[in-house]
Amino acid sequence: MKVKITETAFRDAHQSLLATRMRTRDMEPIIGEMDKIGYHAIEAWGGATFDTCIRFLNEDPWERLRLLKENFTETPLQMLLRGQNLLGYKHYADDIVTHFVEKSYENGIDIFRIFDAMNDIRNMQQSIKVAKAQGAHVQGTISYTISPVHTIDKFVEFAKELEALECDSIAIKDMAGLITPSVVFELVSRLKEETDLLVNLHSHCTSGMTPISYYAACQAGVDILDTAISPIAWGTSQPPTESIVAALQGTEYDTGLDLKALNQIKKYFEGLRKDYEGYIDPISERIDTDVLMYQIPGGMLSNLISQLKQQNALDRYQDVLEEMPRVRKDMGYPPLVTPTSQIVGIQAVMNVINGERYKIVSNEVKEYMKGNYGRAPAPINEEIAKKIIGDGERITCRPADLIEPEYEKFKKEGEELGIIKKEEDILTLAMLPPVAKQFLKGELEEEPFPEVHIGTSSDNDLSAIPTEYSVEVDGDIFDVKILPTGFMKFGGNGGGEPVGPIPGALTASMQGMVLKIKVNTGDKVKEGDVVAVLEAMKMENDIYAKEDGIVKEIFVEEGDTVNAGDNLMLIKSLDE
Repeated sequence: MKVKITETAFRDAHQSLLATRMRTRDMEPIIGEMDKIGYHAIEAWGGATFDTCIRFLNEDPWERLRLLKENFTETPLQMLLRGQNLLGYKHYADDIVTHFVEKSYENGIDIFRIFDAMNDIRNMQQSIKVAKAQGAHVQGTISYTISPVHTIDKFVEFAKELEALECDSIAIKDMAGLITPSVVFELVSRLKEETDLLVNLHSHCTSGMTPISYYAACQAGVDILDTAISPIAWGTSQPPTESIVAALQGTEYDTGLDLKALNQIKKYFEGLRKDYEGYIDPISERIDTDVLMYQIPGGMLSNLISQLKQQNALDRYQDVLEEMPRVRKDMGYPPLVTPTSQIVGIQAVMNVINGERYKIVSNEVKEYMKGNYGRAPAPINEEIAKKIIGDGERITCRPADLIEPEYEKFKKEGEELGIIKKEEDILTLAMLPPVAKQFLKGELEEEPFPEVHIGTSSDNDLSAIPTEYSVEVDGDIFDVKILPTGFMKFGGNGGGEPVGPIPGALTASMQGMVLKIKVNTGDKVKEGDVVAVLEAMKMENDIYAKEDGIVKEIFVEEGDTVNAGDNLMLIKSLDE
């Protein structure tokens, strides 16, 4: 049986290895050659690409999609959609989901790969229904993971539920590269026997065993494999397209793809890779068998290291690795994929850094414990839940049933700001409001390519040592400036000269963006009041007043980027 190939170069491959930074202008020259190959599909949109386009590249992701569709005349375009999360990190109202899926189809998406981080089918129903109504191919997705409650029987049962929703195919999404040859053989065999759907295997090379699992999947009857052209394959990316094509040549699974034609595409990406060298994290390129013990995807490993470096706590790396499975167990064994990977990973870091488990929790962890992300695969730790949300109400319904329609609200807001030129702009604003406002106002610029420093300076030439670095955090790049000891940057992006720490000032606990400032100068606050919200590693973290007092000075503005230890505001005691 001929196996089909989906090429991930334009989405997951560069998301895995190049921090999702590939520019549209660097995709365009090779589209014609890729379109001739005979791929089953080109995965080219979704995942982190939407966020990265506007946040770092100053590109309109909708324009990218339209350009790709105009030029890929023979090959279907595929996107990765996070169910009710769409391309963001929270649930959106059904009207936003409806408009977003409709516009994605209208602008060029042929295949919607739809998944939910919890494998909660309720979070997938709306996007599946709307995509089907457009006439698109809908690929219902199993987020594969390992835990005491994740079994082949459960995965097959879930696939049958997706088939009942009229999905056209099933994807096994193995984000950490954990699936073994024996498990994949049984799972694919069962899916082929017990459903009438095409089966697609998507995996990453983090553990090193993925190519073997791919061949086992072929023996079990898999229909489609995801691969990446070799210059951006391996590591936390997919197996190389050319290698898989060559391995299957002359067998009953022969893909029929031409290795000589693929070689031309390889040469293009070899040249392109040199331009993006500064984005490549060596951790992402390596095989890391730790994933077999801690079940942490490679992107999360680099995320954890970056967070610990920012906190001057890299020596706690092993402690965090060991804390991750404990947090995941407390939360009912969610699969580690966006957004649950960020929720679990950041909580593990906070637990270790603060020396007390769950002393500080993100808003997302609170919402998770309430059930607002969906049904956990296993019961959550009730003792921990009580510590986090007390006697707060839990929900049992579909989370999106509690979200009021939002589309008209964002439309009105965007029109009042004068930033809406097309309907897609409303959806961009709804997806990522803070950064979208800056983008749509034309206030953002494309980030420069990071410099690649190769040891050319003298060991004693301190002036040659760079003081600004780009730090990768789960596929996002944050600019970090090194300042003299005892000083910190004042006012985030607001600028100003470095000043010393201000006694009594509230400071940022980690690097991130000031999402909301909830007080004004002169306001009275009580101990425990939320005075600001910091978006760090895609999670929202409340900043609390430490005592009753009056807000004397605010040093940052919404949208500013701050580093760990930066002054946020000064609150003086009522007695002072």
